[in-house]
Amino acid sequence: MFDAPEFIEESIQQMKATIDDVAIIACSGGVDSTVAAVIANKAVGDLLHCVYVDTGFMRKNETEEIEAMLAEQGINLITVKAADRYFEALQGVTEPEQKRKVIGELFIRIFEDEQKKCGAKYLVQGTIAPDWIESGGGVRDTIKSHHNVGGLPEDMTLEVVEPLRELYKDEVRELARELDIIVAERQPFPGPGLAVRTLGELTPERVEVVREACAIVEEEFEAGAEAGEMELPWQYFAALLPVRSVGVHGDVRAYGETIVVRAVRSMDGMSARYSEIPHSILQKISTRITNTVKGAVNRVVYDITHKPPGTIEWE
Repeated sequence: MFDAPEFIEESIQQMKATIDDVAIIACSGGVDSTVAAVIANKAVGDLLHCVYVDTGFMRKNETEEIEAMLAEQGINLITVKAADRYFEALQGVTEPEQKRKVIGELFIRIFEDEQKKCGAKYLVQGTIAPDWIESGGGVRDTIKSHHNVGGLPEDMTLEVVEPLRELYKDEVRELARELDIIVAERQPFPGPGLAVRTLGELTPERVEVVREACAIVEEEFEAGAEAGEMELPWQYFAALLPVRSVGVHGDVRAYGETIVVRAVRSMDGMSARYSEIPHSILQKISTRITNTVKGAVNRVVYDITHKPPGTIEWE
């Protein structure tokens, strides 16, 4: 049985023994990276430089919420505004694996820039078991590359420390509760963010459509759960598909793209069942999305695929 207090103490001691110089941690504000940041902060204190990269692919109001949350945890945060760099690097890139590789390499390059400022020798990451398993780290074939494992450039100069590497999501949540971290129950969010929920070309305009759609899905699902109309899924979001269809907005013909809503039940993300959501809630979501991003989207569909065969995220 997993012993959270024991794991935390062992991790602190291991990191003290490993990290003998300045370290940078990539903190996204999610459960994995926040747990890793809190443990690393307990282990090495002032040697740790906690960096948050605003990629331009974050959810609505997420940057401000992350900054406030980490401040409450007593972690000094350095925010790097990198949206322009990401959109430039990803211009014309549409293939999912290539997106993840580009995002992963730029992720490291940004930390190498920060390394020059603080002289960091180590990069601490919140990588967990499903990340490296799906990236081909085990005996299975590669399913997808994760931004903090499969996308690492070969000429990387930082030494990587991954204290959560052997854990699954439910175990990381136990650590978060033990550490009294307020994001303990936060739903998973992919490292590349909305970039992998925007299928096809990445432009600020298309990503903004996904940002609005994801916010609507979260608001309606959470309101439905609070009202007792449904159970809150393990993960729930929207993705934008580069599939256009004819629609009508008022009396005007529209040729917009498609939003797919995804919600699943799972324990650790390795397998998942789609969530059966009341049609009344899906109808509210559809109406709000098509009214909010009028003209850009005129069709909303719901994904009823389990994992396997489909992964939870579309890319």
